[in-house]
Amino acid sequence: MDIIFINDFRLDILIGIYAWEHKVAQTVQFDLEIGMPRPTEKIRDISDTIDYAKVAARIEETLRDKHVPLVEKLAEHVAQLILGEFGSPWVKVSVTKLAPLKGVKRLGVTIERGKKQ
Repeated sequence: MDIIFINDFRLDILIGIYAWEHKVAQTVQFDLEIGMPRPTEKIRDISDTIDYAKVAARIEETLRDKHVPLVEKLAEHVAQLILGEFGSPWVKVSVTKLAPLKGVKRLGVTIERGKKQ
């Protein structure tokens, strides 16, 4: 399977279960591996593949003015968005909260959805 990747894509969003996390945006990092709908040798132009700029813009759009309680829920949201709206057969989504706790530099989750061919 041919894969498009987006690494170190960062957004400031409302995420978390604590009261202050409903009010203060936190930086979240996304690392994505997106299975392409067809092999690279069959791609003639952008309409034959997944436009990574549109993926990033769509993720940002869906999270604007939204609170997400858990990194797990956020990863699932992004995975389903990519599978459903962009026609990817498989996706791997890593979501990382940066400096979320004293003494913790990063924490997060990685999920895979779909079928890797």
